[in-house]
Amino acid sequence: MRVLLLVPAVTLLLSSAAARADVVEYECKVRATGETQDVKIEVELTVPTDAQVGVQLAIGWRGSYVEGSELRAPATGLEDDLNLYAYAGISGIEKLTSATGVAAIGPIIPGAPVPLPATAVDMKTTPDNPGTGTVHAAAVNFGTSPSDRAIECEVKDKDALTQYPLTIPGTDETTSPGPTETATKTRTPAGAADTGGGGEAGPDGRVLVALGSLLVLTSATGLVLRRRRHVAGL
Repeated sequence: MRVLLLVPAVTLLLSSAAARADVVEYECKVRATGETQDVKIEVELTVPTDAQVGVQLAIGWRGSYVEGSELRAPATGLEDDLNLYAYAGISGIEKLTSATGVAAIGPIIPGAPVPLPATAVDMKTTPDNPGTGTVHAAAVNFGTSPSDRAIECEVKDKDALTQYPLTIPGTDETTSPGPTETATKTRTPAGAADTGGGGEAGPDGRVLVALGSLLVLTSATGLVLRRRRHVAGL
Protein backbone atom coordinates (compact mmCIF):
# COMPACT_ATOMS: atom_id res chain seq x y z
CA MET A 1 0.00 0.00 0.00
CA ARG A 2 2.83 2.42 0.79
CA VAL A 3 4.33 1.79 -2.66
CA LEU A 4 1.03 2.59 -4.35
CA LEU A 5 0.81 5.89 -2.49
CA LEU A 6 4.40 6.81 -3.32
CA VAL A 7 3.92 6.66 -7.11
CA PRO A 8 1.27 9.43 -7.28
CA ALA A 9 3.43 11.57 -4.98
CA VAL A 10 6.44 11.27 -7.29
CA THR A 11 4.27 12.01 -10.31
CA LEU A 12 2.90 15.13 -8.63
CA LEU A 13 6.43 16.30 -7.79
CA LEU A 14 7.61 15.93 -11.38
CA SER A 15 4.55 17.71 -12.71
CA SER A 16 5.10 20.65 -10.38
CA ALA A 17 8.73 20.95 -11.42
CA ALA A 18 7.77 20.92 -15.10
CA ALA A 19 5.20 23.68 -14.56
CA ARG A 20 7.57 25.98 -12.65
CA ALA A 21 7.93 29.45 -14.17
CA ASP A 22 10.98 31.71 -13.89
CA VAL A 23 10.69 35.37 -12.99
CA VAL A 24 12.17 37.50 -15.78
CA GLU A 25 12.78 41.20 -15.17
CA TYR A 26 12.13 43.52 -18.12
CA GLU A 27 12.66 47.17 -18.84
CA CYS A 28 9.76 48.27 -21.00
CA LYS A 29 9.92 51.47 -23.06
CA VAL A 30 7.08 53.34 -24.71
CA ARG A 31 8.45 54.36 -28.07
CA ALA A 32 6.22 57.41 -28.54
CA THR A 33 7.17 59.09 -25.24
CA GLY A 34 10.36 57.38 -24.08
CA GLU A 35 8.68 56.47 -20.80
CA THR A 36 10.13 53.35 -19.14
CA GLN A 37 8.69 50.84 -16.68
CA ASP A 38 10.22 47.97 -14.74
CA VAL A 39 8.13 44.86 -15.26
CA LYS A 40 8.40 41.34 -13.86
CA ILE A 41 6.86 38.40 -15.70
CA GLU A 42 6.81 34.76 -14.69
CA VAL A 43 7.75 33.05 -17.94
CA GLU A 44 7.35 29.35 -18.61
CA LEU A 45 8.95 27.93 -21.76
CA THR A 46 8.01 24.56 -23.22
CA VAL A 47 10.74 23.23 -25.50
CA PRO A 48 9.87 20.41 -27.94
CA THR A 49 11.65 17.07 -27.65
CA ASP A 50 10.84 15.87 -31.17
CA ALA A 51 12.48 18.63 -33.23
CA GLN A 52 13.74 17.76 -36.71
CA VAL A 53 15.99 19.41 -39.28
CA GLY A 54 13.93 21.26 -41.90
CA VAL A 55 10.68 21.01 -39.92
CA GLN A 56 9.12 24.02 -38.19
CA LEU A 57 9.10 23.70 -34.40
CA ALA A 58 7.16 25.60 -31.75
CA ILE A 59 8.46 26.70 -28.35
CA GLY A 60 5.62 27.42 -25.97
CA TRP A 61 5.59 30.76 -24.09
CA ARG A 62 3.29 31.36 -21.16
CA GLY A 63 3.57 34.48 -19.03
CA SER A 64 1.93 36.05 -16.00
CA TYR A 65 2.80 39.23 -14.12
CA VAL A 66 4.35 39.24 -10.69
CA GLU A 67 1.78 41.07 -8.57
CA GLY A 68 2.54 44.76 -8.42
CA SER A 69 4.94 44.65 -11.41
CA GLU A 70 2.46 44.79 -14.30
CA LEU A 71 3.00 46.72 -17.52
CA ARG A 72 0.56 49.61 -17.81
CA ALA A 73 -0.68 51.33 -20.92
CA PRO A 74 0.64 54.86 -21.41
CA ALA A 75 -1.57 57.91 -20.94
CA THR A 76 -1.67 58.31 -24.71
CA GLY A 77 -3.38 54.93 -24.98
CA LEU A 78 -2.65 51.99 -27.29
CA GLU A 79 -3.99 50.77 -30.60
CA ASP A 80 -7.17 48.72 -30.64
CA ASP A 81 -5.56 45.94 -32.68
CA LEU A 82 -2.65 45.50 -30.24
CA ASN A 83 -0.65 42.27 -30.35
CA LEU A 84 1.94 40.71 -28.10
CA TYR A 85 5.13 39.48 -29.77
CA ALA A 86 7.10 37.00 -27.66
CA TYR A 87 10.65 36.01 -28.50
CA ALA A 88 13.01 33.23 -27.48
CA GLY A 89 16.78 33.28 -27.85
CA ILE A 90 18.54 30.14 -29.07
CA SER A 91 22.25 29.42 -28.63
CA GLY A 92 24.61 26.64 -29.68
CA ILE A 93 22.93 25.54 -32.93
CA GLU A 94 24.25 26.79 -36.27
CA LYS A 95 22.01 29.35 -38.03
CA LEU A 96 19.32 29.06 -35.34
CA THR A 97 19.22 32.12 -33.10
CA SER A 98 15.60 32.93 -32.28
CA ALA A 99 11.93 32.03 -32.38
CA THR A 100 8.91 34.34 -32.36
CA GLY A 101 5.21 34.10 -31.63
CA VAL A 102 2.21 36.43 -31.72
CA ALA A 103 -1.05 36.72 -29.78
CA ALA A 104 -3.87 39.27 -29.94
CA ILE A 105 -4.29 41.55 -26.92
CA GLY A 106 -7.11 43.93 -27.93
CA PRO A 107 -7.91 47.51 -26.87
CA ILE A 108 -6.61 48.85 -23.54
CA ILE A 109 -7.66 52.03 -21.81
CA PRO A 110 -4.91 54.50 -20.82
CA GLY A 111 -3.19 53.63 -17.56
CA ALA A 112 -4.71 50.14 -17.35
CA PRO A 113 -2.58 47.00 -17.02
CA VAL A 114 -1.67 45.48 -20.38
CA PRO A 115 -3.04 41.94 -20.25
CA LEU A 116 -1.00 38.89 -21.20
CA PRO A 117 -2.45 36.02 -23.25
CA ALA A 118 -4.42 33.51 -21.20
CA THR A 119 -3.16 30.63 -23.33
CA ALA A 120 0.32 29.61 -24.42
CA VAL A 121 1.92 31.43 -27.35
CA ASP A 122 3.75 29.29 -29.92
CA MET A 123 7.10 30.81 -30.85
CA LYS A 124 8.04 29.25 -34.16
CA THR A 125 11.26 28.71 -36.06
CA THR A 126 12.76 26.15 -38.47
CA PRO A 127 16.19 24.58 -37.86
CA ASP A 128 18.38 24.03 -40.91
CA ASN A 129 21.13 22.12 -39.10
CA PRO A 130 21.38 19.47 -36.38
CA GLY A 131 22.93 20.32 -33.05
CA THR A 132 22.50 20.65 -29.32
CA GLY A 133 21.88 24.06 -27.78
CA THR A 134 19.79 26.01 -25.30
CA VAL A 135 16.68 28.17 -25.32
CA HIS A 136 16.01 31.18 -23.07
CA ALA A 137 13.37 33.84 -22.69
CA ALA A 138 13.97 37.00 -24.70
CA ALA A 139 12.18 40.25 -25.55
CA VAL A 140 8.45 40.87 -25.33
CA ASN A 141 7.01 43.62 -27.53
CA PHE A 142 3.56 45.12 -28.01
CA GLY A 143 2.31 46.67 -31.24
CA THR A 144 0.36 46.15 -34.43
CA SER A 145 3.22 44.33 -36.21
CA PRO A 146 6.77 43.20 -35.44
CA SER A 147 8.11 46.38 -37.06
CA ASP A 148 5.42 48.72 -35.64
CA ARG A 149 6.10 48.41 -31.91
CA ALA A 150 4.36 50.64 -29.36
CA ILE A 151 6.15 49.15 -26.31
CA GLU A 152 9.45 47.28 -26.27
CA CYS A 153 10.40 45.13 -23.27
CA GLU A 154 14.02 43.99 -23.03
CA VAL A 155 15.47 41.51 -20.52
CA LYS A 156 17.41 43.41 -17.84
CA ASP A 157 19.77 40.61 -16.73
CA LYS A 158 20.40 38.09 -19.52
CA ASP A 159 22.91 36.15 -17.41
CA ALA A 160 20.15 35.30 -14.94
CA LEU A 161 17.98 33.58 -17.54
CA THR A 162 17.26 29.88 -17.27
CA GLN A 163 18.67 27.90 -20.19
CA TYR A 164 16.42 25.12 -21.49
CA PRO A 165 18.06 22.32 -23.54
CA LEU A 166 17.13 21.90 -27.20
CA THR A 167 18.36 19.07 -29.41
CA ILE A 168 18.01 18.86 -33.18
CA PRO A 169 18.99 15.28 -34.12
CA GLY A 170 21.04 14.61 -37.24
CA THR A 171 19.64 12.49 -40.04
CA ASP A 172 20.46 8.78 -40.10
CA GLU A 173 20.75 8.74 -43.86
CA THR A 174 24.19 7.88 -45.21
CA THR A 175 25.27 7.78 -48.81
CA SER A 176 26.59 4.36 -49.82
CA PRO A 177 28.91 4.06 -52.77
CA GLY A 178 27.46 2.18 -55.71
CA PRO A 179 28.83 -1.21 -56.77
CA THR A 180 32.18 -1.03 -58.52
CA GLU A 181 31.85 -1.57 -62.26
CA THR A 182 34.04 -4.47 -63.36
CA ALA A 183 32.69 -5.16 -66.83
CA THR A 184 34.79 -3.87 -69.73
CA LYS A 185 32.81 -1.77 -72.14
CA THR A 186 33.35 -2.48 -75.84
CA ARG A 187 32.55 -0.33 -78.81
CA THR A 188 31.05 -1.90 -81.90
CA PRO A 189 31.91 -0.01 -85.10
CA ALA A 190 29.16 0.82 -87.55
CA GLY A 191 28.25 -2.21 -89.66
CA ALA A 192 29.99 -4.70 -87.39
CA ALA A 193 26.74 -5.92 -85.81
CA ASP A 194 25.27 -6.69 -89.25
CA THR A 195 28.28 -8.83 -90.21
CA GLY A 196 28.49 -10.71 -86.93
CA GLY A 197 31.70 -8.95 -85.82
CA GLY A 198 32.09 -7.90 -82.23
CA GLY A 199 34.38 -5.76 -80.21
CA GLU A 200 36.70 -3.47 -82.17
CA ALA A 201 36.97 -5.82 -85.17
CA GLY A 202 35.36 -4.31 -88.28
CA PRO A 203 35.28 -5.73 -91.82
CA ASP A 204 38.80 -4.44 -92.65
CA GLY A 205 40.20 -5.85 -89.49
CA ARG A 206 38.81 -9.31 -90.19
CA VAL A 207 40.38 -9.31 -93.71
CA LEU A 208 43.81 -8.51 -92.26
CA VAL A 209 43.40 -11.27 -89.67
CA ALA A 210 42.47 -13.74 -92.42
CA LEU A 211 45.47 -12.76 -94.60
CA GLY A 212 47.79 -13.09 -91.67
CA SER A 213 46.52 -16.57 -90.92
CA LEU A 214 46.98 -17.58 -94.60
CA LEU A 215 50.59 -16.33 -94.66
CA VAL A 216 51.37 -18.26 -91.51
CA LEU A 217 49.86 -21.42 -93.02
CA THR A 218 51.77 -20.98 -96.32
CA SER A 219 55.03 -20.40 -94.52
CA ALA A 220 54.55 -23.49 -92.44
CA THR A 221 53.77 -25.59 -95.58
CA GLY A 222 56.93 -24.35 -97.30
CA LEU A 223 59.05 -25.34 -94.36
CA VAL A 224 57.63 -28.86 -94.43
CA LEU A 225 58.35 -29.27 -98.18
CA ARG A 226 61.92 -28.01 -97.80
CA ARG A 227 62.52 -30.45 -94.97
CA ARG A 228 61.27 -33.38 -97.09
CA ARG A 229 63.54 -32.44 -100.03
CA HIS A 230 66.51 -32.16 -97.76
CA VAL A 231 65.85 -35.60 -96.36
CA ALA A 232 65.45 -37.07 -99.89
CA GLY A 233 68.80 -35.54 -100.99
CA LEU A 234 70.45 -37.30 -98.08
